[in-house]
Amino acid sequence: MDSAKPWLHHYENEVASTYEYPKHNLAHFLVQAAGKYPQKPAIYFMGKRMNYAKLLDACYRFANGLKQLGVKQGERVAIMLPNCPQCIIAYYGALMAGAIVVQTNPLYMERELEHQLVDSGSVVMVTLDLLHPKVVPLMSRTNLRHMLVTSIKDYLPFPKNVLYPIKAKRDGADLNVDWSDQIRSFRTHLSYASSDPVMAEVDAAEDVALLQYTGGTTGLSKGVMLTHHNLVVNTVQAAKWCYRSKDGEEIYLAALPFFHVFGMTVLMNQAILKSGMLVLIPKFDIEVILRMIAKLKPTIFPGAPTMYIALINHARIRDYDLSSINVCLSGSAPLPLEVQERFEELTGGRLIEGYGLTEASPATHVNPIWGDRKIGTIGLPFPDTESKVIDPATGEEAAAGEIGELVVRGPQVMKGYWNRPHETAAVLRDGWLYTGDMARMDEEGYFSIVDRKKDIIIAGGFNIYPREIEEVLFEHPAVKEAVAIGVPDPYRGETVKAFIIIRDGESLSAKEMDVWCRERLAAFKVPRRYEFRTQLPKTMVGKVLRRKLLEEEMELLSRDREHENHEKHEKHGKHEVPGDSVREQAPGSRNPSPSKVDEEEEKEKA
Repeated sequence: MDSAKPWLHHYENEVASTYEYPKHNLAHFLVQAAGKYPQKPAIYFMGKRMNYAKLLDACYRFANGLKQLGVKQGERVAIMLPNCPQCIIAYYGALMAGAIVVQTNPLYMERELEHQLVDSGSVVMVTLDLLHPKVVPLMSRTNLRHMLVTSIKDYLPFPKNVLYPIKAKRDGADLNVDWSDQIRSFRTHLSYASSDPVMAEVDAAEDVALLQYTGGTTGLSKGVMLTHHNLVVNTVQAAKWCYRSKDGEEIYLAALPFFHVFGMTVLMNQAILKSGMLVLIPKFDIEVILRMIAKLKPTIFPGAPTMYIALINHARIRDYDLSSINVCLSGSAPLPLEVQERFEELTGGRLIEGYGLTEASPATHVNPIWGDRKIGTIGLPFPDTESKVIDPATGEEAAAGEIGELVVRGPQVMKGYWNRPHETAAVLRDGWLYTGDMARMDEEGYFSIVDRKKDIIIAGGFNIYPREIEEVLFEHPAVKEAVAIGVPDPYRGETVKAFIIIRDGESLSAKEMDVWCRERLAAFKVPRRYEFRTQLPKTMVGKVLRRKLLEEEMELLSRDREHENHEKHEKHGKHEVPGDSVREQAPGSRNPSPSKVDEEEEKEKA
């Protein structure tokens, strides 16, 4: 056993330290699954099942249809869909055609979409009728040649497919589409395309399969180039780690969105590799989740901590049988100990914490599922993955127990950033990926994250970059200065707070600022709290001291907790689910008071 890799001593006996990984098109996993289990259900979507043979047929049709549209190997196909059958069909179909997939968050606003589409040079967009109005104005400002528009009702069973448009219209949704040669029907695209098998030959180690956009401490969204081999490797690593999962028998509860790299790898790709059934949840709704668990008995439920928090705090959780759940892998944000313990008590399954980042496809570390896990850590490096903690100043490897920057190396690490060689060189050095996260490794090889990247905010599992929010704040004519930080939130992990200095002679309220931001940012990025000040703490050169602002927030939180402890006997037995609120403070004030409760329930829980 390698003494430089102490974690290998704690691998479960069924997990090897190294594996051989197939070097093929990622979509080949689907062909294999359909060959072994053609009649097994691959997808369950709101009451309707689709077997592997039909899914493969649809993917072949989508791929051949792309070729008819003139899409060439290496061109980019953007997908902006929630978890639905069309999302899976477009994903694997594009890969079969040799295209590069660009996953796009359906919550993005027009300005956010434009950056991704322009930067990636996407030539086709696949989206919903509900969402397509955001894309139409961009057709003339980007390289988009075609938009393929689908509807949720297209894959609903009867009578839901008939009732859906009626309900959508009653809710004020506009499902009308002005069809043209550029804007085409997804269903028609499939029906007129050939179902002949197609599988683009790729150099798995070099050819990019996916451009997954992520931000950075600069706030500039970058396309992470993940090759077919990167994604094949990470999918296999995750499956080998979960060694008790059985081919053709597992049911995966797919509440994590597939446009998030975590959901894409540990749910969609892994379920297809294992020939399992994906129970597709288009948006997180705790009532729907509980009904699906009770009805379909899923066995594997990867998620974010917010999902498990919502589940264990449900008022009638004891009314549901959750015993089918065997394995849950928590990622995207730190997992609170009390959540882990409570969830395992309710299900009898194992909830383990892991770690990853978009640049690593994403998983690099995870606790043993059935073996020697360590609560409060991110666990051990995956097979074929090296990891160490280094001193940020010297670059030397830190001793066990010392804090430093986490760096990783392995076959799942990205090829680089799309068209950004300088930024690639800054984080990829001699094969090592510099994560920017501060961590420590103990004597046994278990890693713990001490702090996240300096400026990044992680709310409900979503990465939020302050500069992007600040640009929107600064655009308001009444704003003189603004800064956004992440503050602790018991439900979302962190939530966004904005500090604003108003221009002389201007007036501005938290409510007005909230409306302004909601028109320009995806809902999960909108600040939940606002504080108006006359000055901000700064360095000698004028840089805002974010850490100072956070320290002040922590002091407030500490005082609030002391106050709560004094009143604990009055609140004993009561449970309150933390809600988002817009908060406003007068200049110079340090005692925030809620001005209104956010009326829009958080839809982006992932």
